[in-house]
Amino acid sequence: MKAAVVDRAGGTPRYREFPDPEAGEGQVLVTVEAVAVENVDRAIVAGTHYTADAFQAALPAIPCFDGIGRLPDGTRVGFGGVVPPYGALAQYAVVPAAHTAPIPEGIEPPSAAALSSAISAMCMRTAAGLSAGETVLVQGATGVAGRLAVKVARLLGAGRIVATGRDAGALEGLKALGVDAVINTAVDDDDLVRAFRDQAGDGYDVVVDYLWGRPTEQLTRALTPDSFALSKATRLVQIGESAGPAIHLTGDALRTSGLEIYGAARNLATGMAEAYQQVVDWVRSGELAIDVTTMPLSRIEEAWARTDLRGTRLVIVPD
Repeated sequence: MKAAVVDRAGGTPRYREFPDPEAGEGQVLVTVEAVAVENVDRAIVAGTHYTADAFQAALPAIPCFDGIGRLPDGTRVGFGGVVPPYGALAQYAVVPAAHTAPIPEGIEPPSAAALSSAISAMCMRTAAGLSAGETVLVQGATGVAGRLAVKVARLLGAGRIVATGRDAGALEGLKALGVDAVINTAVDDDDLVRAFRDQAGDGYDVVVDYLWGRPTEQLTRALTPDSFALSKATRLVQIGESAGPAIHLTGDALRTSGLEIYGAARNLATGMAEAYQQVVDWVRSGELAIDVTTMPLSRIEEAWARTDLRGTRLVIVPD
């Protein structure tokens, strides 16, 4: 079969022949129709993600661990559970039957492949308990997931949305999505702390954080009061680390700021089904648009190198 194959750690996937996968007991063969390329996939290929060991040990290997495809009986499904060296960026994939789920009617494969980014944005409700009327701060709102988080926040009834990012033009464009205020993080630390405070209004109720690193470190400074006044609670959901894997968190930032920090997977075991159904309903009704750019598998080398797709998800489709 044809596949995108990585030969070395950090290498670029190349379109070439690869042995067909064979389905064993309890497995099914999937004809792949769409695969979203996300930051986690690039990190696994680079060897920097905490789950990268199995992929790196299997090189040469096919990247990406989930996608959309059809079973032999024609049923369209979302699939996962591939085992290296096999991955989703290929004509075919073999996965455990239990790791497939039917895709709802009315959602095309490229949009279905990118659903996970919108579902992850639902952590503002599942992990942080967002209520209608509350203020949401989206850290890293100019990327694909961040833009979807802005849309999801508005659909969930957020009263005010503040967005951060480093691209002034992209930040300005977020106002059309319903953002009330923007903060450019490409300033020095003191100016960034001042901007967080200036735009806080009555306080940030929920922070959806795709950045971590320096911007979040300065946010914790901004949330720390200068007096003994009791601060409003701020529920921060840590979901990404595009600005860095670590922060320096002082004790007073937790002790006196009202800051509560959660991982994005909090309550997901019990809230995933509802979150998934809500996103599907929004997409089917047209209330939520997932912006994608599709490219054929045969052009994977060119697609992988693209840096001009800010705000849209790269989705690889068959030739």
